[in-house]
Amino acid sequence: MGGKASTEWRTGAVTSRSGATVATLSAGRGPGVVVVPGNNRRAHHYRALAQELSGSYSVHVIERRGRGQSDPQGPGYSVDTEVDDALAVMDHTGARLVFGHSYGGLVALHLGLRRRVDALVVYEPGVSIGGSFPASWLPTFTRLLEKGRHTAAMTVLLKATRLAPIGDAPTPVFRALAFMVLRGADGRDARAMMVNTPAEIREIIRLDSDGARYASIDSPTLLLGGAKSPGYLTGVLPRLGRIMPDARHEILPGLDHNAPDLNAPDVIAERFRTFVQSRLSGERAG
Repeated sequence: MGGKASTEWRTGAVTSRSGATVATLSAGRGPGVVVVPGNNRRAHHYRALAQELSGSYSVHVIERRGRGQSDPQGPGYSVDTEVDDALAVMDHTGARLVFGHSYGGLVALHLGLRRRVDALVVYEPGVSIGGSFPASWLPTFTRLLEKGRHTAAMTVLLKATRLAPIGDAPTPVFRALAFMVLRGADGRDARAMMVNTPAEIREIIRLDSDGARYASIDSPTLLLGGAKSPGYLTGVLPRLGRIMPDARHEILPGLDHNAPDLNAPDVIAERFRTFVQSRLSGERAG
């Protein structure tokens, strides 16, 4: 079962193919896992998940572009930029397991298009199939952000994405939540990361397809989602499960989009361990 270890956190950095610096936060000992965070998240938001896994694995959480000590997104930014960064961390650490959350799940899937790994686990990846990912809000968000109206921009983001656990509340409720987010303990981080959002959402839309490209991913893959999450995030999972040759999907009851980083890291860690152990033991038996 593994479980928690007495956690010793290690910070590090690697150089990506472009020469960019990519910082990492690591813990644990054992087979290496690279964790790719989601939009508006930093490496430290996945400390609880890393701690849950650290009794069985050496976990390396990427500080993605535009965050902390990592370099900015830079000109020519794309999902492939993020894949280059994740591959650099894998090569440096020897990791052969990958976990991606949200936009980081999209990055993880595209990593799988370039390299076979021992196991690939994603939670609600930012994949758009047939226009499934809603992004009509992005121009308004971007204009507000460019004007420095961070609270108004965050209000648009929270209401449009339906990721906040307050349902279809009136706009003033979302505005109050945005105000709290930007002035809370993580407010400085949240404000600083918002500048990365337009390019990341544009990548999701640019990569919209019929999903056929993902048939080339031959890594054993577990596609996870939460029953409380919006349908545009979970609806693509069974479709990906049918397209990918060695994938299956699970919708976990009671969980929402922030299960890996906030609400249920222990549940996600257990699903990760169970899947990886079953696949690796199956390969050994074979």
